[in-house]
Formats: sequence, C-alpha cells, structure tokens
Amino acid sequence: MTHELHADRILIIDFGSQVTQLIARRVRESGVYSEVHPFNAVTVDSIRKFAPKGVILSGGPASVHEAETPRAPDGLFDMGLPVLGICYGEQTMVAEMGGDVTESNHREFGRAMVDVTDTCPLTDGVWAPGQTHQVWMSHGDRINSLPDGFRAIATTDSSPFAVIANDDLRFYAVQFHPEVVHTPDGAKLLANFTHKVCGAGGDWTMKAFRDEAIAKVRQQVGTGRVICGLSGGVDSSVVAVLLHEAIGDQLTCVFVDHGLMRLNEGEEVVTLFRDHYNIPLVHKDASEMFLGALAGVDDPETKRKTIGGLFIDVFEEEAGRVGGADFLAQGTLYPDVIESVSFTGGPSVTIKSHHNVGGLPERMNMKLVEPLRELFKDEVRDLGRELGLPDAFVDRHPFPGPGLAIRIPGAISPEKLDVLRQADAIYLDEIKNAGLYDAIWQAFCVLLPVQSVGVMGDARTYDNVCALRAVNSTDGMTADYYPFDHAFLGRTASRIINEVKGINRVVYDITSKPPGTIEWE
Repeated sequence: MTHELHADRILIIDFGSQVTQLIARRVRESGVYSEVHPFNAVTVDSIRKFAPKGVILSGGPASVHEAETPRAPDGLFDMGLPVLGICYGEQTMVAEMGGDVTESNHREFGRAMVDVTDTCPLTDGVWAPGQTHQVWMSHGDRINSLPDGFRAIATTDSSPFAVIANDDLRFYAVQFHPEVVHTPDGAKLLANFTHKVCGAGGDWTMKAFRDEAIAKVRQQVGTGRVICGLSGGVDSSVVAVLLHEAIGDQLTCVFVDHGLMRLNEGEEVVTLFRDHYNIPLVHKDASEMFLGALAGVDDPETKRKTIGGLFIDVFEEEAGRVGGADFLAQGTLYPDVIESVSFTGGPSVTIKSHHNVGGLPERMNMKLVEPLRELFKDEVRDLGRELGLPDAFVDRHPFPGPGLAIRIPGAISPEKLDVLRQADAIYLDEIKNAGLYDAIWQAFCVLLPVQSVGVMGDARTYDNVCALRAVNSTDGMTADYYPFDHAFLGRTASRIINEVKGINRVVYDITSKPPGTIEWE
C-alpha cells in the first residue's frame, strides 16, 4: 500500500556515519518522507523499486582511496536521479566519477567557516557569493580535482571543494555535515535539495502518517486480536491509543509492573488508561519475578536481555489468559533500532541492545505490530497530539523500558530501588517547581555503585552517591547536558540528602551524547 505521503520520497544510502539518521530527520522536517538503506543492500533495481525523487549519500568512516571501501551502487550515477553527497558521500561521488581524492595532512574536525564563491540550486536563497558561513566538518581526506562538469561553490582553508555542483546532472555534494545542528543553515540546504532540486512536495505530516498507520494496522491485523505492552511511557501509550482507534476491542493492553517503575507510576498508568481512555487493560504485577531474576546481575547487557526475555514470557502468558492473541504490539522507535543494529542491517556500529528490539521467539504464535518503528521521538509526540493525547502526557520525559534497572549501575535490590525512587521524585519535583520541566528533554537520577564518607549530625556516614542527569535533545540521537544554575543544583542536592536516607552525596553529570549515551547503562 502506498499513501500520498510516500509519493515523494528520498532514499538515503548509509555508509556508516553515526549521524546518518539525522539526515532522515532533517528531510522529514522539510515534509518529505525518507528512508535509510545500507550501501551494501542497495542496487539499481532496488532503487527503481523504491522510486525516490532523489538520493542522498551519507558520511562514513572509510577512506575512498583505500581498497574495498564502500561505494555507491553501480549504475546510480546513470539513473538520471538527483544525488547529494555528504562528506564521505561527496568523496565517493568524486572518486567514482573520475575525480581525485587523497589523504590530507590538514584534517578538519569540528566547526569550520566556508567562503561562498558561486551559486547553485543547493545554496539558492540560503548562501550567496561573498558570504562566509559556519559548518561542521569531520573528515581526514581531501578532494584534489573534480570530475568533468563539476564546479566549486564554496571553499575552506583546507577544503577547496567544500561544496560542488553539476547542474546538468543535478549532482551536488558538500564536505561538511548539513544534518547536524552545528551547521546552522544545514536544514535549509537539505530542503533546497529535496524541494528545489528533486521537486518533492511537503506531504509528510503526522496527520497523513496517522491515517496511513491506522490503515496499515487494519490491513495487517484483519480480524485478529492484539496484545499491547503498555509501559506508561509516551511511546507505548501512543501505540495503544493508535491501535484502539484502528481496531477497537480487538486490542488488549497489558501493563507489566516489573517493580522498576518510578514512584507511584503504576497507579497513574492504570488510572489513565482504564478511566480516561476506556481501553481494555490487564495489570500484571510481576515485580517479584523480575527482581528475582535480576538479583545479583550487574552487567547492563544482561540486565536488558533478562528484562526483555521476561517481558516476552509475561506477554505470552497473558495472551493465553485473554483468549489468545495473534499479534504483539510494541512502541519500538527508530533510535531504539539504530542503537541495537543499523535500521536495515547497515554498517553502523551497535551501541547497546534494547529490550524491545529483535523480534519474537519462534515458539510464539504472535507476529509483531510496531507502527512507530520508523519514527523519531519528537515525531511520536506529534502523533500523540494528533491522536488527542493531552500535552501534559505527551510531553512527559522519556522513560526506558528496563526502567530503573539501568539507572542503578551494578546489581539492583529492592532497597536501592526505594532510595532511587525517592531521590528521583524530589529531583523532578524541583525541576517542575523551577518551571524547567518542559525545557528539558529528559531528567533522572542514577544511584551509583559508590559509597562515600559524609558527616551528618556530627556523625560519620558512609552512604550512596546519587548522580543527577538532565539533557536536551530533539530526537534522542544526540544530546547536550542541561545547564542548571548552581543555586538549583545546591537546592536539589540539599533536599535529596536531607530527605532520602541512604544518600550523602550528589553529583551532576555534564556528559553530552556522544561521547556518552543519555542513560548510564
């Protein structure tokens, strides 16, 4: 089934950059549907089948002058499609079309300034000759000469071909990364490519996605029954409301209380869905099962996989109790899949596994329904609003499926969980009191596997250390720490130490993503 919102589409060929998915984000922001496919799975035939309006070649860690490095699919440059090369994508375009690329002694990493020397449709209305603009570079190779028909549009001190163009073929390329926020005009340049060069419209909207997602669910499910894993977070909640709109009473939601929720969260979830949305809901208290299985487990990957396996077991059991189910629905998102494996099996590096990624055991007679699998987090929030979910709920901070288990590095215990819940509730309360909740993407506490000496009431203490974490992000792929003032941090630390027995020291995590991840495990 092809909906109007997929009529104009852009294909992104992935050469392994960790920020390839941001290209898709920026393209979608311009109202054009896009997908990321790994270079080693793309052929001329598959491109014709996908029928894109244009192709974008991503960056990547390889060097085109080395043997057996990634290349654009054979025949791509003869298909008559517009092509935009980014970083490595520019280098492989130049090399494959007869230009010269070599290793450079003057590498460029980080912010750089480009001097605009000419104009073309890619820069039209954004940059003009004689201007200088900031971009974000990340490359060690250098283009020495261009293929026939190409000309330089912009340069830097180390890159004489920072932007190149072949208007006759509609081939364009940039040495920098327009997809990252550190290139302020990057989104405009990408929109010029999708709209002015490729001629794509702006039909990719959440309303259009909602209509298509409902139609796809109905087509996939038919008259079957669906069981939906409800965590209470934004993702699974949007899935539940979407499915209920699509198939009504064919849906049963199962809320598994694994004993790893935040303070009072279980009661809030049950009240919301039973009383407000009138969606059939099974509340399964499986805390003893989960905490028993996690006792003594300190490896984060083992934690995640243990929790994921138990979720499947519980869903299977509950599906039988409601009379059987044909499908299991999950709130899997694009970043979840990207960090577990590349979205379509591409060359990017696995960061960590996610409890809800990887399919179902063969013993189960249920198929997966994952209507959000291609969406980023902010797109899910937009979809939630489109479905009528209240802003106060849609704008809740993300909460990981494994819950507090990955916010206690090392082995967990009921006692540690209680301490963490209390500290986390105080932290979020202080954030809300300061009017900062909606200004922050995600905030939470981490109970560290560290004890420190303190003095409380003239007595020596030897208690836990609590780390505060708060970040800003748009899609979960990159993030910066939130710059609290010291008065806020001091006030919050004092409350936690005074009100939570078992914590005598509070620290603040100022690590961005990358190099860190948002969660600690």
